[in-house]
Amino acid sequence: MDLTAVSHYRFARSRDEVFPAPGEQLVAGGTWVFSEPQPATTGLVDLSEMGWAPVEDLPDGGLRIAATCTIAHLVALGPRPGFHAQPLFAQCAHALLASFKIWNMATVGGNICRSFAAASMVSLATALDATAHIWSPDDTDRDLPVAELVIGNGINILGPGEVLRAIDFPGHALRARTGFRKIALAELGRSGAVVTGRVDEDGSTVFAITAATEWPTVLRYPALPAREALHDDITAASGYYTDPLGSADWRRGVSAVLAEEIRIELSGWTGVDMGDRAGA
Repeated sequence: MDLTAVSHYRFARSRDEVFPAPGEQLVAGGTWVFSEPQPATTGLVDLSEMGWAPVEDLPDGGLRIAATCTIAHLVALGPRPGFHAQPLFAQCAHALLASFKIWNMATVGGNICRSFAAASMVSLATALDATAHIWSPDDTDRDLPVAELVIGNGINILGPGEVLRAIDFPGHALRARTGFRKIALAELGRSGAVVTGRVDEDGSTVFAITAATEWPTVLRYPALPAREALHDDITAASGYYTDPLGSADWRRGVSAVLAEEIRIELSGWTGVDMGDRAGA
């Protein structure tokens, strides 16, 4: 797509150069920026030469994923001892309606910053309690759960000029046992609902819904919930929406079905008798 209003293109190589001026837009992989007209954009700031390591280890055993890390690089990470949740990286990436060519350019940070309801990296980050590490133009940093960063379909709470530097995945979530389900109305269609479940080492559980709701829905329990409790919480959640790829009622219904499948799957890691828990 030709961006006819753009008059300049610059590479950022330091923190001082990374913040966009009025009319400028950040480019990491550029797969969305160059996909449609950008009449309000007069300049582009390319982050590809910032030199951020794609993946770094965190002190708690977690991982820091640079905003400029490509989806292909993330999926290609080799197995790590104790990282039971690592299959989610590829599962969520495959929920993105994109070819391998897009994977090689699209970035984790770019996908999150677009904040579409069906953003696959939002699904991944929400499932694993990831935190967005944000640089602010006033030279301060702030951290915010990705699940709270996205507040609508294509809407987030990044402030003017703020830059997503990295996404931090905590060690306890990466060591958890996980389940994943997605559904779309067409075989190669955009995800209509993505549901994930997680059992942490202490037995607490987390279920997350994305794609079906305009913003991430996160449900937390001290232990694996009963079938009725999980079903009621999912159907009562807000944010289900209707578009040409599915109605709100359909999204609500399939999310409950997929979550129950995950609940049964996770019971194998908790030792819970599903016959007993179903009516608990």
